[in-house]
Amino acid sequence: MKRKNRRLLFVGLGLAALGLAAALILLAFDDNLVFFFSPTEVEGREFTAEQRLRIGGLVEEGSVVRDDDGLTVRFNITDLSTAVAVTYKGVLPDLFDEGQGVIAEGHMLSGGFVANEILAKHDENYMPREVADALKKSGQWQGTEGNVGEEAEE
Repeated sequence: MKRKNRRLLFVGLGLAALGLAAALILLAFDDNLVFFFSPTEVEGREFTAEQRLRIGGLVEEGSVVRDDDGLTVRFNITDLSTAVAVTYKGVLPDLFDEGQGVIAEGHMLSGGFVANEILAKHDENYMPREVADALKKSGQWQGTEGNVGEEAEE
């Protein structure tokens, strides 16, 4: 084999390996992709059972119901115009409470949203930027601009 042909073969193999590596990286990224929605954005949309998403808003007042097993909790997440029913099985964060900001990550099923993880705000002044933006978009924002989406100092 001539030197020029050997060089072209190595360049071709290198490009093929680079293409394969890029494809594997994109596939891995797609598996971990999670979209954020407000309850209003969830309403009327179709989601597959495998699609992971996050729903953020406020825990609706009077909606928290705990099952007898002590771990299963049902509640509604609202952006003050639409509510989504959420079921979560596990230990809730200490700061989880009615009327407080929350983000639930999980899957939409026929019976509502089944959460795998619940993220609660960390102090009385903090609200996740996505939740604040969703509340502003729906015209229901009543907070201050203080600690939206940034760490509050203690």
